[in-house]
Amino acid sequence: MKHSFKTILATATLLLSLNSCKKSDLNLKPVNDVTSETVYANAAGYKQGLVKLYASYALTSSQGSDVSDIGGINSGFADFLRLFWTSQELTTDEAICAWGDVGIPELNNGTWAVDNVFLRGLYSRSILQITVCNEFLRESTPEKLAGRGITGSAATDIEKYRAEARFLRAYQYWVLLDGFGNPPFITEDDEIGKVAPKQTTRAALFAYIESELKAIESTLAAPRTNEYGRADQGAAWALLARLYLNAQVYTGTPKYTEAITYSSKVISAGYALKANYKDLFLADNNVNNLETILTINYDGSKGTNYGGTTFLINAAINGDMNPTSYGVPNGGWGGNRTRQNLPALFPDPNGNADKRGTFFGTKNNVDEVGVFTDGLRVTKFKNVTSTGTTPASLNGTFSSLDFPLFRLAEQYLIYGEAVMRGGTGGSIAQAVTYINALRQRAYGNASGNVSTINIDFFLDERGRELYWEGHRRTDLVRYNKFTEGTYLWPFKGGVKAGTAIPTFRNIFPIPAADLIANPNLKQNTGY
Repeated sequence: MKHSFKTILATATLLLSLNSCKKSDLNLKPVNDVTSETVYANAAGYKQGLVKLYASYALTSSQGSDVSDIGGINSGFADFLRLFWTSQELTTDEAICAWGDVGIPELNNGTWAVDNVFLRGLYSRSILQITVCNEFLRESTPEKLAGRGITGSAATDIEKYRAEARFLRAYQYWVLLDGFGNPPFITEDDEIGKVAPKQTTRAALFAYIESELKAIESTLAAPRTNEYGRADQGAAWALLARLYLNAQVYTGTPKYTEAITYSSKVISAGYALKANYKDLFLADNNVNNLETILTINYDGSKGTNYGGTTFLINAAINGDMNPTSYGVPNGGWGGNRTRQNLPALFPDPNGNADKRGTFFGTKNNVDEVGVFTDGLRVTKFKNVTSTGTTPASLNGTFSSLDFPLFRLAEQYLIYGEAVMRGGTGGSIAQAVTYINALRQRAYGNASGNVSTINIDFFLDERGRELYWEGHRRTDLVRYNKFTEGTYLWPFKGGVKAGTAIPTFRNIFPIPAADLIANPNLKQNTGY
């Protein structure tokens, strides 16, 4: 199912929203010919509309890689995953970037300002994707369907599409909840352009996401029964488990028991670890893969942009590393690499290598931010299949590797950490069993197995299992190690040896541009 759905994503051309009417008369129709009446005239139009929702995660625009649907940022930076990854990894001990583009040094150093272009880009991309979902939901109500003569099985299918749209919206609200705390809040019930969106609170947004995911649970497809790359019940449960693991950060009230409940639902839903860890991050990771729960799908020839896995692969290698072996023969941008904290998580005291640590280079330490060879390169992601072939790649640069938003291994780790933090309904013995399943895959045998675990163990194990997958900032905040001086990494706080940064930086600022545009918004404390 992968390639057919990816082809549709790559060629999606529906408008993101229909907001061309004059503000003074909301009853006027848009002046262009593409209106909701034509786009959603039949059931096929709704399937195309759903495709557009998913495409907005994988593309910067329906007009190609040189155009962005969000303003104020170069289109090459405007892909959702690139922006999200940058916020979650460059700000932590796992990654640092050699480039001097405006905004990157501040993320490297933990000194970003309210007008940081990458944080503004992420915020805007999430708001845009929420807006697209809202528009789809407005146009797919039972009343709208009846008025367009769509009934029976077609209407039932569209009801399922609506549940997926609500999931995608909930996921983007989680991105804003986690990163920005108190964003503006809009749903399909808010009329576009009539009033400026009101600001929500972190606790209220948490409750909304929780309620949405539970409300759509029975309508979503059963786990592993939907088209590849589309959300199902497993994805909703996985996001709920992640939400609950971080509930104390978001609301001040822990929900570790709930994290155990929902991670257990995922674990019991028929997913299974892929035999070889490295195969999760190769271009045929859609084949015989019961571990991945939901992906962002990329196509290296038909749906290209300079973000996504194209960015993850190219920014981590340079021309001296034989880009052909990474499936991007004309690629290699020489930007991202590790800080020494990440490879230090892979000690080898007994000569038994943890195969999850895939690095290139000879210098662990980062002494100069702008020197690409300071710090090991991460070779985890490749646009090459497990059989050694390279998918079609436009200009020899773009990737067809799909990115896992959720996979089973994370749920094992959520279960174990929630148990150690006092959640009920699970057991330490079961947590050890799950951890050893990950470590046996990593080592190829039982030599890396553990018999005792503690809370701090899980932060390190998450680093070993999930590094560069966009989890690290969230994890460090949960462990009170993101801003505090008790845990340091090179150039944290702009100091080579690392130093504490103010605790208000545990969340990002509301972008200055949105504060100016929307009088309902107040800046997060400290900015």
